[in-house]
Amino acid sequence: MDSTRRGRFAPTPSGDMHLGNAKIALLSWLQMRAANGVFLLRIEDIDLQRSRPEKSVQIMDDLRWLGLDWDEGPGALEPHSPYFQSQRLELYADALNRLEAEGLLYPCYCSRAELHGIAGAPHGLASEGAPYSGACRRLTKTERAERARRKTPSLRFALPEVPQDQLLCFQDGIAGAQQFSPGSGGDFVVRRADGMYSYQLAVTVDDALMEITDVLRGDDLLDSTPRQIQLYRALSWGEQIPSFAHAPLLLGADGTRLAKRHGDLSIACLRSDGVLPTTLIGWLAYVSGLIDHFEPLAASDLIAEFTLEKLHQEPFVVTGQALSLLYGN
Repeated sequence: MDSTRRGRFAPTPSGDMHLGNAKIALLSWLQMRAANGVFLLRIEDIDLQRSRPEKSVQIMDDLRWLGLDWDEGPGALEPHSPYFQSQRLELYADALNRLEAEGLLYPCYCSRAELHGIAGAPHGLASEGAPYSGACRRLTKTERAERARRKTPSLRFALPEVPQDQLLCFQDGIAGAQQFSPGSGGDFVVRRADGMYSYQLAVTVDDALMEITDVLRGDDLLDSTPRQIQLYRALSWGEQIPSFAHAPLLLGADGTRLAKRHGDLSIACLRSDGVLPTTLIGWLAYVSGLIDHFEPLAASDLIAEFTLEKLHQEPFVVTGQALSLLYGN
């Protein structure tokens, strides 16, 4: 095993794992198995109000059923434990203190509704609306003291003030060359007013401390990558920035991200309907572009020929006809 290559699957246990999650899990697993690297499982249960312990157990059971084992994580080796974000809060607090000591944070007193939309959305910036204006960044010490008497603030990361033509660039393993303006999305929340650490901070700290070298995830997170790169640099982890690859999502017939409204497409439901793991793996490989025709396969059958270059760069629309393949219709 080449321990210098390290990838991960990091699900949120707020619901059942569905086809879209399974696709990312499979591709992440294949990327590491093809590289003879280390595959890690991390449970992103930092949002205690939404996360449910029984869903963590179900996710791990579904992964095992699919034949997707992990080298590090719950139930395996744990050299970078704990592997549950809810047990890593001290590490996020330490990172926050380091950023604060460098003068890179400021309190924000904006409305609860705005803060919830920004800090609580873990799926990219598109769902956040307009970039944050930076209003609270310009408050005087007196103005901050006055607002603090009325409201507990969140903390925002102050993006570096650099010329707008100084683009932040990186090469995505699936989507290709990417470039973003240095202020893309505006200053962002790293700790909410209620004390909850943001997805952006937690995922950066975890990936750095767990020595992740390769991040493969859904392309709904592509536009949040510049924020994580900025945090890597601010926390003196610039040499540890991983390679990123963002896979297209599975969409419902209406063109929107696959969700409950498109029917119960959870792995648990498919299992109870009698779908075999080899059928599901073959289907995921087919809709991802790894094979040119559908056939039942074990995950291990795909390792030898796996490359990121084979993956489709466009989302796959899950129609009734496509789903019929899972049931042998």
